[in-house]
Amino acid sequence: MIVAGLDTIEHQLPLTPDLRQAIAFLRRSDLLDLPDGTIAIDNTRVFAILQRYRTAVMDAPKFEYHRKYIDLQYVLSGEEIIGWAPASAMTASFDYDAGQDLCYGLMQPGTWSPVRLQAGQLAVLWPEDGHAPRIAAGRPCLVRKIVVKVMLMV
Repeated sequence: MIVAGLDTIEHQLPLTPDLRQAIAFLRRSDLLDLPDGTIAIDNTRVFAILQRYRTAVMDAPKFEYHRKYIDLQYVLSGEEIIGWAPASAMTASFDYDAGQDLCYGLMQPGTWSPVRLQAGQLAVLWPEDGHAPRIAAGRPCLVRKIVVKVMLMV
């Protein structure tokens, strides 16, 4: 996992052409005007999911990981905690779903790290990164977030 501000991410991330497209999208000036939902950036190789939700206090958050895509989770407004742990340490709730590129699981209390993201910050999550977004950073709040999915080169 890499956590950075959008203004410094190039110094911390190897910039493939697909990652450059993802970061260029996150730098658009009209992001707050875009509707919730999925936006194709480069067909299925790079796409964005715009979402808004209310964070929640969670004692046992649901973790997830992906195998085909890297997540760039960028907070536009609000703040949240993303739980982080190695995906290999998760106890899967069900088998990995290749069609959705998703596996959900749980972590034992005290075995994961909370990472606080505020507006203007992003987390880059690789397939090895189990993560649990939507956790309240103190009190629940509204969050507007963009998750850009970047297909891994295979």
